[in-house]
Amino acid sequence: MELEDRIINLFHNSMDTNAHTIEQYTPLIAHASELIMASLASELKVLCVGNGGSAALAQHFSSLLLNRFRHERPGLPALTIGTDSAALTGIAEEGSFSDVYAKQIRAIGQPGDVLLVISNQGKSNSLVQAIQSAHDRDMSVIAITGSQSSNISALLRPDEVEICVPSEDNAMIYGAHLLVLHCLCDLIDYQLFGA
Repeated sequence: MELEDRIINLFHNSMDTNAHTIEQYTPLIAHASELIMASLASELKVLCVGNGGSAALAQHFSSLLLNRFRHERPGLPALTIGTDSAALTGIAEEGSFSDVYAKQIRAIGQPGDVLLVISNQGKSNSLVQAIQSAHDRDMSVIAITGSQSSNISALLRPDEVEICVPSEDNAMIYGAHLLVLHCLCDLIDYQLFGA
């Protein structure tokens, strides 16, 4: 029974985290989808970044835009920065890991593109520099973060979006991040292609 109780507890914690996130951030999730929609409607793109598990979520999101979410549709321009191991290790070796996203964003980011930053803690120098580079390229930033995201929060402009999952448990944060990303995919598809 002890194992089953742990499972039940994990599911309840996940439901609580998701409920608190949706109570606080529904308007911001909608606004984030509108920012992405405006960029895509202007034939621009979404660049996604994250470290560790957040990098995997960034890849998942960009693959859903490029391929499909629920239904077949034309692919949407999205790219995860950091998946090219030669570029990643080359930049890190010649400079520092803090530059791995910023240098690539400066090279391929265009004014009007959206940078989607995913971070459970928001303290990484590589993500801070990515945001600064996006601003230098006149890109908008959407940050999906956890409860300790002060470094990222401080960089965002008033018209940008931060969806900060109210939890200190990384597993719960990742789960809520995935749900937020799926909400964004659903809203983007709805705005572009209808129900």
